[in-house]
Amino acid sequence: MSDASESMVIEPPAQEVKQAPQTEADTEAEQLSKEDKGERPASAEDPRKQEPHSRPDSGHLHHDEGQTAGEKVEEEPEKPVEEQETSHDKHQGGQEEEDQESQEMSQEAAELPRGDLALGSGESSLRESEGGEGKAKHSPPGGDPLEDSLVYTATPRTLFEEKEEPLVKAHPLNLEWVFGINQNLPVFSLQDEGRIVILYGSSHTVVMYDYTNNTQHILQGHCSTISCLCVSEDRRWVASADKGPESLVIIWDSYSGIPVQTLFHCHPEGGVLAMAMTPDAKYVATIGAEAAQRVCIWDWSSQREDPVCTAELSAAYGVQDYILFNPSDCTQLVSNSESQVVFYSWNNEKLEYTVPQVTEKSFNKVVGSFSQTVFHFRASRALTGTSLGNLVVWDRIRIPTLLKPHNKQAKKMMHVQKDSITVLTVTDSYIVTGDSKGHVKFFSDQLLLLTWYNHFNLDPVRSISFAKELPSLARGETAYPSDCTIKADKLIIRNFVISATDAVVLHVAAEATQVNTLVQEHCKPLHAVACHPAQPVICMGSYCGVLKVWDYQCKKYICSRIFEKENEINCLTYDPKGLLIGVGFASGAVYILDALSLNNVCSEPFGYAKDTITHITFSSDSKYLATADAEFTITVFNLVSKNGEKSWQYLGRQRAHYKPIQDIMFGINLDSKMPRLLSLGMDRVLVEYDLSDSSKDDLRIVASDHIEQSAVAKCMTWYPPVTKESFILTANDQFKMKLYNSTTKMCRKTLLGPTYGSPLKKIALLPVACSNELKTSYLAYITEDQVGLQILPVDGNPHKSSAVVCHPEGVSSFACSYDGKYVFTAGGGDFTVFSWETNMNALEAAACLGGKDLVPFYSLLEGGRDGELFRELEDYFYYCQLRTQGIDTMETRQVSTKIPLTETPFVMRALGFYPTEQEVEDMLNEVKFSKYVDTGKYVIDIDLADLLKLYINHRPAFGISAYELQHAFEVLGLQNENCGNALNRGELLQLLQSTGEHMTEEELAEYFSTLLGLNPEGGRSELGNYDSAGSKHLLENAIPEEITAEMFTVDILGLPTFILGPEPSEEQLTAQESE
Repeated sequence: MSDASESMVIEPPAQEVKQAPQTEADTEAEQLSKEDKGERPASAEDPRKQEPHSRPDSGHLHHDEGQTAGEKVEEEPEKPVEEQETSHDKHQGGQEEEDQESQEMSQEAAELPRGDLALGSGESSLRESEGGEGKAKHSPPGGDPLEDSLVYTATPRTLFEEKEEPLVKAHPLNLEWVFGINQNLPVFSLQDEGRIVILYGSSHTVVMYDYTNNTQHILQGHCSTISCLCVSEDRRWVASADKGPESLVIIWDSYSGIPVQTLFHCHPEGGVLAMAMTPDAKYVATIGAEAAQRVCIWDWSSQREDPVCTAELSAAYGVQDYILFNPSDCTQLVSNSESQVVFYSWNNEKLEYTVPQVTEKSFNKVVGSFSQTVFHFRASRALTGTSLGNLVVWDRIRIPTLLKPHNKQAKKMMHVQKDSITVLTVTDSYIVTGDSKGHVKFFSDQLLLLTWYNHFNLDPVRSISFAKELPSLARGETAYPSDCTIKADKLIIRNFVISATDAVVLHVAAEATQVNTLVQEHCKPLHAVACHPAQPVICMGSYCGVLKVWDYQCKKYICSRIFEKENEINCLTYDPKGLLIGVGFASGAVYILDALSLNNVCSEPFGYAKDTITHITFSSDSKYLATADAEFTITVFNLVSKNGEKSWQYLGRQRAHYKPIQDIMFGINLDSKMPRLLSLGMDRVLVEYDLSDSSKDDLRIVASDHIEQSAVAKCMTWYPPVTKESFILTANDQFKMKLYNSTTKMCRKTLLGPTYGSPLKKIALLPVACSNELKTSYLAYITEDQVGLQILPVDGNPHKSSAVVCHPEGVSSFACSYDGKYVFTAGGGDFTVFSWETNMNALEAAACLGGKDLVPFYSLLEGGRDGELFRELEDYFYYCQLRTQGIDTMETRQVSTKIPLTETPFVMRALGFYPTEQEVEDMLNEVKFSKYVDTGKYVIDIDLADLLKLYINHRPAFGISAYELQHAFEVLGLQNENCGNALNRGELLQLLQSTGEHMTEEELAEYFSTLLGLNPEGGRSELGNYDSAGSKHLLENAIPEEITAEMFTVDILGLPTFILGPEPSEEQLTAQESE
């Protein structure tokens, strides 16, 4: 046994010990000796200001450790602890010394003031009354109090107090409620006396949820998903961080909800992966997600923008995803990955660390993967939980040359339970574990099992947070549980909040062991959301097979259903009457449910599709249900009557698209008033189906129209009846919105859409509330990560639209309330649904501030109204009048405010916009038929104002992009000697004459001659004809045999080498590839 003990003394390799300048060894020994006796070590003082830090509440609660079966951590002065020693006889002598030291620390901790926050100069402490409400004024640590600051005057109840006057909402969309929780983040107990308030993360927001009053306060400031949270010991200060490109760390005041400090670009190469806060809230430690992780310590209460000290870790240590300050000494930290534990010590702006090694040979047993590490009540010790139910005990190294507080080694490994330890924490004088079976166990400081909770029926525990309020003392009438000792004394513990990986949060009242479910949300991707057409009810479904119905006004859960057979809900919809719910699954199954009971209307679900149902919708009369699946197929079901009973049956399927279906919708035939069904595909085809003439297994098509040339339409909806003409509104991936005549499918208008990072993904007409004084129509939309509103009619004015980031990782779908007051967005992979309250007055105000008439459009021109581009437009406008009246005429010129419509393409090309023939036709038709419905006449001329709007709405939203040209050469060309892609001259000329809007040989010769400067007159003159004789020989000599993308762009087209513009979407690249 002695040989085995000696093998457990682990000394870290010399290269892994980061040491400060050497000091006297006896000084270090004296300091560590003080730690063993419960005295405050010198290093516990502020490493820069030498201010004392209070230690947490410890050892002040009564409990008996009894003689139950268990294992104790034994202190041996000069030799390592032997592995797995369970005999009490061997440790009887050391036990008395341990108990005496524990009592001394308990008395010292009991004398410390409760609820006091150690603050910097000029800072008053917050003392809480017996009711738990702060009465003193308070400001951030280290900062000067401001008498008129809400942070200074706030109390724990300030945030959730009812306001006499509602706050004025200055934004068109305001986040009002959060459905969902990020189960990967810890949940913290903020208040537990009088009311239960918890804090958790959800997507890019932090939610403070008052369970008692069923209210939320949402902390917004991040643009990326929050990756870690931490709180101060008194729960006053909250820190949140994200992993986005900006890598923000925001410090919040939980009493007022105000962000008091923001740290920018903390870890720009990957964001923040783990974070911890000192008990007094003065310092924050962060670990980045870089390839070579950086550990930084920040003094957030000062004006310093850079970290106090940093250290870089080797990738060999694994991904360090957990970090913690020593509550007794803020100069010591610990972090761990699944394979390695790192101990730190910082002083004088230097961060040193050691990495003790632990392997299976250390204890002759399998250790398991590390989960979390905590500091023991003895400052020199630490504990690490593992996936095999072990606790690794760390203690200092006694070698004089390595005598540093952070130089530790594994002394012992204790097997305390069978299940994997997922959470390890300490509270008062107890060590607490949470495991993979959802159980919570309490151990004494000697690792004697005192009690456990195994009836929660949870998935693996993610976090345990104890209340800051002290528990009541054990009296005759109290109902605290008894511990597992022979004496069975009352186990007095604080109330705590436990969260699990299945998105469930429980509150446990230790006295009488009362358990309340605070949060129970979706734990898998949530893509499906729909609103009731006449009631304040929202239905949402996720990939965990749970369908939940909420009253979004009262914020109350109504009912739910768990699908056992089909468990991945991908889309759902209410019928217009609100009696039915259609649900589409990733398996291809389609359920039709009763909207009240969520029971099946049909005896068996429909299973005609073999792939994911991507879209589902009812007709306006609730007699048809249509779905689109990932196999590019439309399936229709209809309601039929048999023997006086109505039932749903399969009508037919049709694969009218050869690429994914982007959108489907029902409409009403203007003549027959019958439902009409349309589908829009990525293949740029709009298909209309003939429902009246279709029969079972025979779904017929009325028309199939190719509506786009180069762009890919992504969504569509019916345009409101603001004109006599009926339109279909579409949005494409080139940031354009188009109006098509619902009957002829002719493109009647092209308009610049919202340009917020990515094209519109889905659009829907916002229902107009009866109280809408403006009687204006609005459009709601989502992009890849934003939700927005658009004032109708659409005209290209950028100030008539507004958007806000809703789900940084991507928004999958959205729904509008029946009265247009709320918009709900589903985040898919972040498992959340956000409720946004609309404020149309703010949207209208922003549009008014943007200017009237042409003022908003001037701002879209380079240089504005006084810029060179607008002056050129005026010159070209006047020159077109000269052209139409004759260049060489001697008669008096007739100056007009209009030019012939046929001159529009020439002006566009002169301004640098080169439309295709199809785009030219669309522009001319847009103006030509603009007044035809009202007057029955064509418009044959255009004024300067309409010409300006036409140019802005039709030109590329972000100019010419070289990405598409480069991609074309990658698809059409072959790799040359320089490993680039090139086209043969003959192949290029052949492609230009045979594909797309092909050119004639004469046109090709003229254009190339002009571009290459081979035509002395600069191309065809306005009054003459181009002579193409000899052009073939000139082209062969001027155009090289092999043409690259750069050569074609710079040498032939004469454009810059690098052209700014957004990279095309996957749909665009796929479409170009198919062509």
